[in-house]
Amino acid sequence: MEAQAQGLLETEPLQGRDDDAVASADYASMLSEEEKEELKAELVQLEDEITTLRQVLSAKERHLVEIKQKLGMNLMNELKQNFSRSWHDMQTTTAYKKTHETLSHAGQKATAAFSNVGTAISKKFGDMSYSIRHSISMPAMRNSPTFKSFEERVETTVTSLKVFFRRRSYEEAKEE
Repeated sequence: MEAQAQGLLETEPLQGRDDDAVASADYASMLSEEEKEELKAELVQLEDEITTLRQVLSAKERHLVEIKQKLGMNLMNELKQNFSRSWHDMQTTTAYKKTHETLSHAGQKATAAFSNVGTAISKKFGDMSYSIRHSISMPAMRNSPTFKSFEERVETTVTSLKVFFRRRSYEEAKEE
């Protein structure tokens, strides 16, 4: 099929293209001189028409480009429009909606789990603070490598969660 489509775009005249096929079938001997002359005239006329059609097509394509330029339509704008349309079409599919709902539900569960972990850690620190006050001084504990490592991990986790929830709330607001 591609060869056929490409044949339509060729700019060479059709004359001589199928010489081998025509030579193998000796149709010329079956035609009278008058019929041969008529066919040759028709062939010339068809080739002229094809040439004219190619010129008209070329002129129309140039005109199309000019109109698009005047309207400010360029390849980048068309790509953006196609991408936006595709993104919108994808968001309206049942699969996307189900996936979005599932991930949203999972995010809520994760939020609840992190909240419970945070509450448990706070409670544990509360319980520890009483025993720490009686065992060692607070500055000594804060300067210990174990506490510093734990403190850094908690800060990293809290920062990550803040970024995650900001992005999620931004995306949800953008969808509405």
